[in-house]
Amino acid sequence: MAHFRVSSAVLPIAALVLTAGLFAHVAHAADSFLEPQGPIAAVQKTHLVRATLLILIAVVPVLCLVPLIAIRYRRRKQSQSAYAPNWDFSARLEFLMWGVPVVIVAVLSFYLWKATHRLDPYANSFGEAPAINVQVVGLDWKWLFIYPDHGIATVGEFGIPVGQQVAITLTTDTVMQSFMIPALAGQIYAMPGMTTQLHLVANTPKTMQGENTQYNGRGFTKQKFLTQAMQLQDFDAWVNSVRANGIPLTTETYKTLAMRTDRDEVQAALGTATMPLNALYFTLDDGDLFHSILRRYHSGQPLSVAQQPGTVSYGQESGQ
Repeated sequence: MAHFRVSSAVLPIAALVLTAGLFAHVAHAADSFLEPQGPIAAVQKTHLVRATLLILIAVVPVLCLVPLIAIRYRRRKQSQSAYAPNWDFSARLEFLMWGVPVVIVAVLSFYLWKATHRLDPYANSFGEAPAINVQVVGLDWKWLFIYPDHGIATVGEFGIPVGQQVAITLTTDTVMQSFMIPALAGQIYAMPGMTTQLHLVANTPKTMQGENTQYNGRGFTKQKFLTQAMQLQDFDAWVNSVRANGIPLTTETYKTLAMRTDRDEVQAALGTATMPLNALYFTLDDGDLFHSILRRYHSGQPLSVAQQPGTVSYGQESGQ
């Protein structure tokens, strides 16, 4: 019985230590919103911590009372516990058991409502400088970043200036995908023929990882990119570097990008000696490439096989 008593007493402490350890592990993991690099991720972190603490108001008493009740009412001789075989109701206990969770749910609902409006991906309430427009196209298995105002595009590298709003418009030219840069903002889905939006801003110069969180085949694990947050002068220099070292993003080049190839395969197909080993640079040949991609899905007729990415006619699977 002594062993049982010690084990029961440490259960609440162990649970709290485990929770704290989990938070510490996630917070120190690379590219986590628990280590925010922008105001949106910072609000998300605050919302999670607040919700966790509120939920613990209900969880901690349960963790504490279960072993205490098991010890107090265990079968033993000369027990001092009250014997009440006909007991079936306690107004005070019912009030605590139902009242506290109701209050917690009400408070959580209020904060959830506030956070939902505060973190609206379409809202541009973060940052005061004019936004930089970036158009993002999801492909198999890479992300294409188009900077229409700068005349450049990239794959594998997403450059943004520090402290300036970035207005992202997203679509895909393949299956549905989910765009996410955890250290800056939450994930948002993109679908072919449709657009969605996401606003974000970085506080400090930092290299962060972005990814697709929607499973989409063999190249899913490689559909990642580096987000480079830079000071404005460094961002301007980066834009000039992309422009100087990029190749024209022609119809044929885009057709190669649209093939079902992962980042390494497309790098081998289109990369040059002047480009980084993990990124592709382009200059824009079509001034309205993003909307030309969208218009293919709005002709009123189903796409023919020759127009569908991933097919032999449009861009076959690598290795076929």
